[in-house]
Amino acid sequence: MEKLPFNAALLVIDLQKAIDDPRWSLTGPRNNPQAEANVAALLAAWRRDGRPIVHIRHDSVEPDSSYRPGGPGHPFKEEARPLPGETVIGKRVNSAFIGTGLDEWLRDRGIATLVVAGVITNNSVETTVRMAGNLNYDVRLVADACFTFARKDRSGRLRTADEVHDLSLANMDGEYATVVDTAAVLG
Repeated sequence: MEKLPFNAALLVIDLQKAIDDPRWSLTGPRNNPQAEANVAALLAAWRRDGRPIVHIRHDSVEPDSSYRPGGPGHPFKEEARPLPGETVIGKRVNSAFIGTGLDEWLRDRGIATLVVAGVITNNSVETTVRMAGNLNYDVRLVADACFTFARKDRSGRLRTADEVHDLSLANMDGEYATVVDTAAVLG
């Protein structure tokens, strides 16, 4: 495993069944089809070593959201399902720090380093990582344990999921986080 403090927390963001709803890929397929397997590998390593894990769950208040509590998309995907005793923090907006108590939970445990994975790279992941950086956390963003979808830019040009993902990572790398891959974290 990369030389990280023993209490580095793994944050897995919004990896719920909702992300498989076909509405997400209307403009094109997602990238990183191996992301769930990489998240599972990170979770296995953190569990084996007894490191802190925080599962961030999106609890949408939008009635037609695939992330709505009580809906079929609300449960965690199998690869990211929390084990008994693991921390689950629900959020209602993009950032895992807004209205959740996440910052207090981390600080109460002396956690200053975060390893972040999940979805959507350019949405909840980026918002959470940027805020974590602003809150002075040392963040590793695991690029191949995140994914996004194709999206049209402001001029109407369709950008592939890889392009959207790569630009989002470029926006964060070096200022809010250090972008790494699963092998580097586990190696």
